[in-house]
Formats: sequence, structure tokens, C-alpha cells
Amino acid sequence: MKTLMDREHFEQLTESVFEALPKALLDKVDNVLFVIEDWPDGETMKTMALESQFGLLGLYRGLPLAERSIDMSGTLPDEILLYQGPIEFWANEDGMKVFDVIYDTLLHEIGHHFGFDEEELAALEQNGPTS
Repeated sequence: MKTLMDREHFEQLTESVFEALPKALLDKVDNVLFVIEDWPDGETMKTMALESQFGLLGLYRGLPLAERSIDMSGTLPDEILLYQGPIEFWANEDGMKVFDVIYDTLLHEIGHHFGFDEEELAALEQNGPTS
């Protein structure tokens, strides 16, 4: 399935989102690789029991900071994946800017990196982007 926006534009938009995220939060992100993919792959869909590719905008893969031990240094980085197709779809469906959907998705996945629960994530997301 194709995406609407070319990858370069989506990446530039994502970089703008990073610049808008709270600096205090980003300064604490440690050992994370950020990846953009068009759509969730079949294995991810199966693992997460998703019925539709539109249901997953982002994904955190790794061990939250709060659960790490000091002897884990030198491990491979965690990953935060953004799925361009679903992000574009939901921006269009909900009448939102793609920027805002990327912002909310990144903030949510970074929250998982810190080990936030769903209530803490919801509170974090209520602050919204500054675009």
C-alpha cells in the first residue's frame, strides 16, 4: 500500500516535530533509534493481533528506562517506529495536520521508553504540539 506524502517530506516534517517536542523530555531519551516505515509489517500485525494496518501509528520496541539495570550498557538501541501510512490516514480521517499526529505518536512512544502507563501518557499528550 502506498503513502500519500513522499518519504523526504515526511522525514522533514518528523524533524520539525522533534524540534517542537519538550527539550526536557528529549534530553532524557537514551539509546533509541527512530525509524520511519510505510506500514506495519505482517509479523508486527500478527504479534500485536491487529486486524488492520491502519490501527498502528507507532511502536516502541525495547526495555523502558525504569526497567534497565546498570549492567545493560552496550546493548543494541531500543527502536521507536513511526508508520507513515497510518499516520497520514488518521490525520486525514480526523481532520488533523500530519504534524500533530506525528507529534502525538512520537510523544506516546517516547513515553513508553520512559515506562509511563496509559494514564501518564494521556496526561503527557494533553499538552499538545506548539505548531
